[in-house]
Amino acid sequence: MARIELKKVFKAYGDHPPVIRDVNLDIGTNEFCVFVGPSGCGKSTLLRMVAGLETINSGELRIGERVMNDVAPAQRGVAMVFQSYALFPHMTVYENMAFGLRLSKVDEASIQRRVGDAARILQLEPLLQRLPKALSGGQRQRVAIGRAIVRQPGVFLFDEPLSNLDAALRVQTRFEIAKIHRDFGKASTVYVTHDQVEAMTLADRIVLLNSGPAVARDGSVAQFGAPLELYHRPVNKFVAGFIGSPKMNFIDGTLQAATADLATVVLNTGETVQARVNASRLSAGAKVTLGLRPEDAEVGTASQHVLRTVQWQERLGESTYLYLDSGAPSDPCVVKAPGNSFARAGERVALSMPPQHLHLFDADGLALPRTIANEELSLSAPVQAPASPAFA
Repeated sequence: MARIELKKVFKAYGDHPPVIRDVNLDIGTNEFCVFVGPSGCGKSTLLRMVAGLETINSGELRIGERVMNDVAPAQRGVAMVFQSYALFPHMTVYENMAFGLRLSKVDEASIQRRVGDAARILQLEPLLQRLPKALSGGQRQRVAIGRAIVRQPGVFLFDEPLSNLDAALRVQTRFEIAKIHRDFGKASTVYVTHDQVEAMTLADRIVLLNSGPAVARDGSVAQFGAPLELYHRPVNKFVAGFIGSPKMNFIDGTLQAATADLATVVLNTGETVQARVNASRLSAGAKVTLGLRPEDAEVGTASQHVLRTVQWQERLGESTYLYLDSGAPSDPCVVKAPGNSFARAGERVALSMPPQHLHLFDADGLALPRTIANEELSLSAPVQAPASPAFA
């Protein structure tokens, strides 16, 4: 088992803007940590720095008690699963999984035991004598994962391992990866993805990385915490807009008045709403942005609502997404309604704005503290104790 620590880690290529700036992370033993963010934010680069495949310009990386900045990848006690399966086409499944162990001079009896254990966990036992060309995409990815498992590493590194799979297979393999992490019980896992569903469902904690100008101002890490913490308590507008699908609705306005537990905002449309946030550090007249998640919005008269025009709808069966006029044609307000809901384009509806569900951001995009309770919801999911280990 290994703890991973990064202190003020910095990475740039030549004279180009930094890819990674001022990253400070402490990933605990047996923790499943997911790096997520928009394209180009540096999540794969950061993973490769942990693996030793990219050099660190400055800062410190520790795995366990050892500083790893100048340690060769093979000596770091990590195993990496790439986006491409990278299997040897002329070797059987068994030979692919055993290859690294043979290079490390592991005795044949131990190789057979380790490969057998991994094959049982991954349901690959009937496939051990097949060549990769005779496998499906999901089976090939499981072989790549098995090749990593047999090394019994202190750290597993996954670089977008599901991006080449179809939707149904992604769900199945995601479950298998979560089960492997639980059953293996000896290694920390760092997982890179651009898919926030994978991040929310797999992670004990999420590292959401910035991209663009925000990196130079605030550093690469936008927020680091439990999935529900990022979802319910985003620290800024970037996090609020990235986590959640469909994304949070944003409505610009002006602060009219604020106390320690309630803010009154005049929207750009002239309507007035209240939010359960502490905006007392701002002065009346300050420019602010309200945030409301689609699943927290409702269509129907409520004590606090605004009138909006339906543009179109998506009927998905179990739910219907209504797209309402927000004043910005390219950024409609989205409402998640029950599946049997129906509204015609052009219809005028009342959009409820529950004060307890509204978020508020200042002119710099920083979130104002919400003053509601956590609604009996644990935002900090503890790392689960491992179940029965797969290897003795």
